[in-house]
Amino acid sequence: MTLYYEMLRIRRIEEAIALHYPEQKMRCPVHLSIGQEAVAVGVCQNLSPKDYVISGHRAHAHYLAKGGSLPRMIAEIYGKKTGCCKGRGGSMHLTDLETGFVASTPIVASSIPIGVGIAFASLMKKEPRVTTIFFGEGATEEGVWAESLNFAALKKLPVLFICENNFYSVYSPLHVRQPEERDRVAIAKAHGIYTDAGDGNSVEDVFSKTNKALEHVRKGQGPAFLEFTTYRYREHCGPYFDNHIGYRTEEEAALWQTRCPLKNYQNIDEEKQIAAEINAAFLFAHNSPLPGLDEWRMQNRDSQEILSCVL
Repeated sequence: MTLYYEMLRIRRIEEAIALHYPEQKMRCPVHLSIGQEAVAVGVCQNLSPKDYVISGHRAHAHYLAKGGSLPRMIAEIYGKKTGCCKGRGGSMHLTDLETGFVASTPIVASSIPIGVGIAFASLMKKEPRVTTIFFGEGATEEGVWAESLNFAALKKLPVLFICENNFYSVYSPLHVRQPEERDRVAIAKAHGIYTDAGDGNSVEDVFSKTNKALEHVRKGQGPAFLEFTTYRYREHCGPYFDNHIGYRTEEEAALWQTRCPLKNYQNIDEEKQIAAEINAAFLFAHNSPLPGLDEWRMQNRDSQEILSCVL
């Protein structure tokens, strides 16, 4: 599969989620990655199935790009027993250990220390794997980001930090949250970490810069930090557009639409293939049962199993 096919697949899947969400059968919040697909695909296409990924609340694209099961993801959003977390987690709690997608966590910046801890465990166990952590630029305002950078650099951990800078934290633009002179890449570099930045709407740029960063990490030379600028097209949380509420302008959104990572890409045969896969996944979710009391009683046991698999 090509990089463009993977981006198109994620775009169409999330558009389908947005289409069905108003039916009120997905009883959980959804944070869509429409517009940001190039980062997920460009990064994950460089990873092996043995490498780990940790993500935050906007995790669909990362989960799918890492090879997570589409039917199980849709079933999870519908709260069904066949979901990847057995219907107990919803959109913001995704797991697929078979493909190395360890977890997504909804608390801002919480993916960072979890991923660093997993990378530390891999180092201690001498496992030849890299842990990739996805987070937004808002997470770099939390103290745990600096603490994690310091620990990762000190221990030369096999970890790749990926900052998706889409300029907004909920409805707050970057300039009201961080001083104009603040440079996240420079901060990471000051910790002795390999750094780079690029165009998050160019899948080729993301792929290339990730490849170079991973070469550094896999050689045992310590962590790497990459920041990619991108833009979400839909509202912060939910299936709709929200430019009309005033925190960003229609002109700004239109400008970023001209930089869409899928611009000028179309293949009718691939569109049909993706549509058939999506329809099958939604049918699977609709026909799956809801979790029963036995599944809820098993929750603590399953949590321990997941933890033991990672650590």
